[in-house]
Amino acid sequence: MYSFINDYSEGAHEKIIEALVSTNREQNCGYGLDKHCENARHLIQKEIGRKSDIHFLVGGTQANFTVISALLRPHQGVISADTGHINVHESGAIEATGHKVLAIKTNNGKITAQQAEKMLDAHYGDESFEHTVQPGMVYISHPTELGTIYTKAELTALSETCAKYKIPLFLDGARLGCALTAEGTDVTLKDIAELTDVFYIGGTKMGALFGEAVVINSKELGKDFRYILKQHGGMLAKGRLLGIQFEELFKDGLYFKLAEHAVKTAQKIRKTMEAKGYKFAADSPTNQIFPIMPKTKLKEIENDFSVEFKEKYDEENDIVRVCTSWATDEKEAEKFLRKI
Repeated sequence: MYSFINDYSEGAHEKIIEALVSTNREQNCGYGLDKHCENARHLIQKEIGRKSDIHFLVGGTQANFTVISALLRPHQGVISADTGHINVHESGAIEATGHKVLAIKTNNGKITAQQAEKMLDAHYGDESFEHTVQPGMVYISHPTELGTIYTKAELTALSETCAKYKIPLFLDGARLGCALTAEGTDVTLKDIAELTDVFYIGGTKMGALFGEAVVINSKELGKDFRYILKQHGGMLAKGRLLGIQFEELFKDGLYFKLAEHAVKTAQKIRKTMEAKGYKFAADSPTNQIFPIMPKTKLKEIENDFSVEFKEKYDEENDIVRVCTSWATDEKEAEKFLRKI
């Protein structure tokens, strides 16, 4: 059976495995202070065009709760889309750090500047605002959990709103490469570094064994971050294992090449399904697509292909997720299309 359930089923790109093996006997200092982490930082800083602080963590949930708990004060919460990863898929990790997720209902997974401002205005316009959780940050995902992407104008508006209320904008980039290589995008990595206060570059879903690179674009917000990283179990003793992987991802454009493969494969599946008459629950130009499929057809293919059930559409149809990765076999994608 071939899986289209997620984009982390495979191990890591061969160049990463080779680099890990070839450096295996090297002696390096620990906790992300080794030469490989330092070189990876330089490579990323070159790509984003600024000397931001960069910290390497193991996974996305860890990156999210570490950053959010580091930036918020005890009485503050974080604004998120109702579909946001921190709201629906992290076992209450943010709440476990003592901060409330303030969810906003969205149709496409994206928060608008107007929605964020409305929530902030509602808080400060309430006579008893000091008795409620203060919105202290805006969290967004790019691409979103529905595969949608922000435009530069949308990110700029959110950035300006956050600056107006003096709160940070934090961008979850677990699949950032897929947003940056999506057809029609006008957002670059440099734009993201310019418009956000903190973001992270996902490695786990982009060809690494594991790893996320947290980029802090404000010296003030980055103060003492390593203390908090240690408190949250994120300071890996063998930090070089993360540095080596991001070294390889940001050599010769590998990160973007792997993302491009995932996106192109998903969009080929999408276009072929559209030609066959399938409808989609979300307009995603990235590596996650959400077709509405007959339950009978899903039953027919279940022995050959696996897709992720999302929700019931009606009595005869379900919404499913078809997710491609940096390693998706194009021949298997073609077989899938012939089956459906």
